[in-house]
Parts: sequence; C-alpha cells; structure tokens
Amino acid sequence: MASRHLSRSIVMQSLYEWDFGGKKPDVLESIVERNLGEFGPGLEDKEFVWELINGVVSHLEDIDNIIIKAAPEWPLDQITVVDRNVLRIGIFELLYSDKEEVPPKVAINEAIELAKSFGGESSGKFINGVLGTIYNEMEKKE
Repeated sequence: MASRHLSRSIVMQSLYEWDFGGKKPDVLESIVERNLGEFGPGLEDKEFVWELINGVVSHLEDIDNIIIKAAPEWPLDQITVVDRNVLRIGIFELLYSDKEEVPPKVAINEAIELAKSFGGESSGKFINGVLGTIYNEMEKKE
C-alpha cells in the first residue's frame, strides 16, 4: 500500500473513532498516535497524517457546512460515520491542500478508494457524487 494511501487510511480510522466517541478534543492526539503505532509502523511520512488530521479539525465547521450544502438530502448526522469522515478528508484535500501536491482528481479518487475499503456497498458512489459536485462548483468559480 502506498505511503500516502496508508496515511489517509490511518487518518480516516482516527477521525472515525474520534467522531464516534463524540469528538472530544483531548483524545484525538492519543487516537492518532495509537493508530500510527498499530497500522503504520515504519510509515515514512507521519507528517502527512498530522497535516490531514489538523487540517480537517481546524476546518471542521466549514467542511461540515460544505457537506450539508453538497448533499442536502442527507442530514449530516444521517451520513454514516465512515462516509462523513471520508468526505471530510476529501474536502480538506480538495479545498485546502496544495494542488501541486494533491491534484483535485487524486483527492477525489483517494476518497473513493477509502469509501470502498471502509464504507458500505454504495459508499464509493455517494462519495464520488458529493465530491464531484464540490469539484464542479470549484471549476465554475475558477
């Protein structure tokens, strides 16, 4: 598994656990550290994990509002915890990361792959639809 894909998997698992446990700010760091130790021993680029975690958390309110607008028929609390956190990672990468480092189509594809690995039967299509809507809006603004 490529290093960045593994990093995203660890981020998704950590955000899932944090979100499922009520998003208590004081536990996220220990969740990430434990998951890095368990799933990413020898992972070369741990900074990427922290960049994604800190980025998603620092933009959480904006990201959640974007999800609400892009998927109006799905209230945020009715989206599965996996899909919600995959969307958060994908939206963070789409909107806030360096486009040279992570092109938008790579961010979308990575999110779809995470959804297929960790989500339900229709998760990949759902993530693709929501992120595709956001990407199309981005393109219109540029």
